[in-house]
Amino acid sequence: MQLNRLSLVEAKRLVDKGETSPEEIAEAVLKRIEEVDGKIKAYITVNWSMVEDAKSVKNGKLSGIPIAVKDNICTKGVKTTCASKILYNFVPPYDATVVEKMKAEGYVLAGKTNLDEFAMGSSTENSAFFTTRNPWDLERVPGGSSGGSAAAVAADMCIASLGSDTGGSIRQPAAFCGVVGLKPTYGRVSRYGLVAFASSLDQIGPITKTVEDAAYLLEIISGRDPMDSTSAPVDVEDFKQRLSEDVKGLRVALPKEYFAEGIQGEVKEEVLSTVKLLEKEGVAVDEVSLPHTEYAVATYYIVAPAEASSNLARYDGVKYGYRAEDFNGLIDMYFKTRSEGFGDEVKRRIMLGTYSLASGYYDAYYLRAKKVRTLIKRDFERVFENFDVIITPTSPTTAFRIGEKSSDPLTMYLSDIFTISVNLAGVPAISIPCGLDSNGLPIGLQIIAKPFDEATLLKVAYRIQELVDFRGRYSPKV
Repeated sequence: MQLNRLSLVEAKRLVDKGETSPEEIAEAVLKRIEEVDGKIKAYITVNWSMVEDAKSVKNGKLSGIPIAVKDNICTKGVKTTCASKILYNFVPPYDATVVEKMKAEGYVLAGKTNLDEFAMGSSTENSAFFTTRNPWDLERVPGGSSGGSAAAVAADMCIASLGSDTGGSIRQPAAFCGVVGLKPTYGRVSRYGLVAFASSLDQIGPITKTVEDAAYLLEIISGRDPMDSTSAPVDVEDFKQRLSEDVKGLRVALPKEYFAEGIQGEVKEEVLSTVKLLEKEGVAVDEVSLPHTEYAVATYYIVAPAEASSNLARYDGVKYGYRAEDFNGLIDMYFKTRSEGFGDEVKRRIMLGTYSLASGYYDAYYLRAKKVRTLIKRDFERVFENFDVIITPTSPTTAFRIGEKSSDPLTMYLSDIFTISVNLAGVPAISIPCGLDSNGLPIGLQIIAKPFDEATLLKVAYRIQELVDFRGRYSPKV
């Protein structure tokens, strides 16, 4: 048995039965990292002490199991770089709330995973350190911004991982890497300790090998947090217990805007054929319209950069992080530090955001974008009056080649066209693999649910997982 290939729930079960130990699992994961991470480059920092850590962990829901954490989530005493030169040496003095919650249940940190700098990107090519590669095809991107987290899970270099999702950064890489990625309802999971990109959109969530694992990990990291004023006072359900509930009688909406021109034919076919499997289970399916979808990308790229320009103003070379060496006075130090410390994509978004917030442009851009965001949210509310979930492709294409879109930011932004609206509306969504294209690359199916109805979301995802059996039929080449 290859212990590193276990899912989270499988690993927990074997540990509880005494059939393996946390140290043996950590050893298998560490060996796998040594074997393949030189090719994939999923990790910025590997916890080389994970075997010793696993020995000393007390029993809990995570029983010393190695879980990777995206490198924009604070880990006390372990570097948190956001894959940026400006934070290359930053070591947080505290843990993010999600990390605290996992520590309380006995998790072991596998390492900190690579991402697009400050989570700004869709391919993990924008990291200041290196590009992560897709385990299914090393010449292709793993998606982004949580590409390192998704690649680490897909290549069995951890048992599960955490990512963050601002416009699709959990779901799109999960789709490209053939794993499960869950973006919870905004407010379901505390953002305390997540390095902010766009505060009204960011959300932490699990990237896992199975839907059961996503349900299990979500239950651990969810809940009201006094350290985050945007976390919601909503009870945490036993998500895993509800997975096997019957889906018969549920109503599924297919938004026509998500199946229009521009989508890869195989992606559309595979998603629709999976929906037909659900219909055979007694699920009612009908076409709907989300009419403001066409404005989602434009809206997102005003709202998110505006918030980013404010959040990233704190990186000035004064208190922590990178500081330019050669400067003449304070203003010059600010200028050179930020010019040298931020990468091109981050600087592009800071400038976009600053421009849209500037006097004379605020009403024309930012205020108008906020109004359109409300219209997008209302589109979802209207659909959910008559339907339980919405099903769409996660991404219009499967994983593209490294370098294919890096010189064309607008084309890259369109990679998230099916995921962005979910963040603008604050609703939960999950990506699960549903098949392969003709190049042997995973295809992701996205399920969207009402706010705080992750139980229904996971139930539908679990039934699709059973019907498709992606993990039982396919595995990456690496």
